[in-house]
Amino acid sequence: MWEIITNNELETIELGEKIAGRLNKGDILALSGDLGTGKTAFVKGIAKGFGINDYITSPTFTLVHSYKGTEFELHHFDVYRINDEEELFEIGFEEYLYEDDICVIEWADLIKNLIPNHSIWIYFERLEGGSDQRRITIKGLEEK
Repeated sequence: MWEIITNNELETIELGEKIAGRLNKGDILALSGDLGTGKTAFVKGIAKGFGINDYITSPTFTLVHSYKGTEFELHHFDVYRINDEEELFEIGFEEYLYEDDICVIEWADLIKNLIPNHSIWIYFERLEGGSDQRRITIKGLEEK
């Protein structure tokens, strides 16, 4: 398990970029944390690490955005507004998980029972004091 403190959005993006360099095809990142804790900023860094220059936004209303990288395709999910797991099955969620691409799932704790056991869990927490500091805890990457 890793625990990292970032002091601002740029550092969170940079952390995502560094983590991208440690990922392998087929990896799944399950992100968990309250609103505004840096999940989407982290995904921006992952995308940057894969050579993706697209404008990255959270797919809150579309459920998934896919981006072509230099080595992998990145599938970015946001399941915050899911009312029924059936919505995920309708977009082929399970197929995405078992491809050789990278999947990043924001709000993964809401669909924990659908997340494969081999996933990398990343927890985002805003530190007290009103600062931009975040504690980011990564579980499952150390085995890779």
